[in-house]
Amino acid sequence: MTVTDIALVGIGKIARDQHIPAISADPAFRLAATVSRSGGIDGVETHADLPALLAARPDIPAVSLTMPPVPRYAAAAAAIAAGRHVMLEKPPGASVAEVLKLERQARARGVTLFATWHSRNAEAADAARDWLADKAIRSVRIDWKEDVRKWHPGQDWIWQPGGLGVFDPAINALSLVTKILPVQLHLTEATLSFPENRAAPIAAALAFAGPDGLSAEAAFDWRQDGGEVWQIEIGTDAGTLRLVDGGARLMIDGTEQPVEAPGEYPSLYRRFAELIEQAESDVDPEPLIHVADAFMLGRRETVAAFTD
Repeated sequence: MTVTDIALVGIGKIARDQHIPAISADPAFRLAATVSRSGGIDGVETHADLPALLAARPDIPAVSLTMPPVPRYAAAAAAIAAGRHVMLEKPPGASVAEVLKLERQARARGVTLFATWHSRNAEAADAARDWLADKAIRSVRIDWKEDVRKWHPGQDWIWQPGGLGVFDPAINALSLVTKILPVQLHLTEATLSFPENRAAPIAAALAFAGPDGLSAEAAFDWRQDGGEVWQIEIGTDAGTLRLVDGGARLMIDGTEQPVEAPGEYPSLYRRFAELIEQAESDVDPEPLIHVADAFMLGRRETVAAFTD
């Protein structure tokens, strides 16, 4: 098996919790370098910024970008221009246009671009998609609620323009729905709740429409007390499907179904290795399009100030 050297750019919480263990366990990759201004990883060379890495290590063919979405376009564009394969943490960018532009740049440069959606690799995602494939969809309800102080403590960037606010976790739900549903939805209305002292929403209520009169609803909230709610419920002509715990568990008419999968981030790196070997890219902006539509169509309401 060919082992690909990879550099990890942005050593924050998601990199330490998910990316580093996944890379370490994948025989297709070797973590050869990192880019971080806040400390790297013991035993791995660290560079202060991406241009320094690209100049010093032309032998590293792949980079995985885990920094916040606003600066990610410039980093990805620079890596692509330098002939490197690029993997993007979700969301793949701060805007739909820049993601589509990166896709064109990667194609022109002949490198792989992988815009990841880690929740699409949740343990029960494939089983849910397969069960729904031949069903008539009657209803869709998404509830994605968590405590922002628990999951994003001190992450001021997430409240800034382009940081997405509550849509940072909510886009995980949208990525799951767009994978498992056999029909396509489009947004029809939204209400976005902005704390009076923040530039991004803390909660959102969305409504969607689909074929044959299908309607769907989503409730996203960062003010959740008493435990996370990460659930999708889909009514069909053959029963009700529920994905719970962020897609880790699957219920059909209340009965839990057996599922088996290697895990979200191990699956992402396995897919990245396949794409590099096959000289292909994988870029699906649909979840980000739904978020962009919510900001375009959404009615804004001001709610109480938020302090971390």
